[in-house]
Amino acid sequence: GKSAGRQCGSRVCDPSLKVYSSTTLNIVAMGRADFAVYQKAKRRAHHNLFNQSASYPLTFKMKYLSAYPDSLQLQVQQLQAQNKLGDMLLKKYPRAHAVRTDKALYDYVIALKNEFLRSSEPLSKVAFDNRLQVIAHALGTHTQISRVQGNKLKAKREIRVSSLFKEVPDEFLRMITVHELAHIKEKDHDKNFYKLCTYMEPQYHQYEFDLRVYLTHMDADGKLPWPGCSRSSLPLAAS
Repeated sequence: GKSAGRQCGSRVCDPSLKVYSSTTLNIVAMGRADFAVYQKAKRRAHHNLFNQSASYPLTFKMKYLSAYPDSLQLQVQQLQAQNKLGDMLLKKYPRAHAVRTDKALYDYVIALKNEFLRSSEPLSKVAFDNRLQVIAHALGTHTQISRVQGNKLKAKREIRVSSLFKEVPDEFLRMITVHELAHIKEKDHDKNFYKLCTYMEPQYHQYEFDLRVYLTHMDADGKLPWPGCSRSSLPLAAS
């Protein structure tokens, strides 16, 4: 039969009047003029998240945070240079979740779907996928597979989540789950999509930002030893 799928990279392109404080790394309200500049920067980043050519007043451009204000990227760089970035994340999110298997992930996703999207199309499969690489712009995928059965065309929906989410705080797993569930209703990363994300998880934007901070930390220093994770699965830090 025929199949059609689409990867989404959980990019930063929310349309809300929010930005992140350069002192607390938390969401604060911003002015309309600043928001216009912020939106323009995010639209550029949406087309090429890993573009290294733009000019920023930073030591280097942060690929996972390129859609955020320069001042905030600089704060993250400073924390990283001071070896404080990991400690900040561990203090903010003290434990990893307990979802380790595909069955547990299926139950986790279906519980959220039944709470917020009960009447939406059913999911045929939910699984962790170690083939999903962050560098490929995909933290998770929502796929619709269409198959011909007799004279009918039947569609099945699947959600796959990068295996890196096996050993992170619950807030990060919830963020990517909400993101992929939102695609059942909304195809594009537009205002309605992010409205649905924040309906399912009011702290969605904060969790996405903190996840991107963690990805930045992973690139430089490896995974964090979240309490609750298996120590044997943690790689050595980058030298």
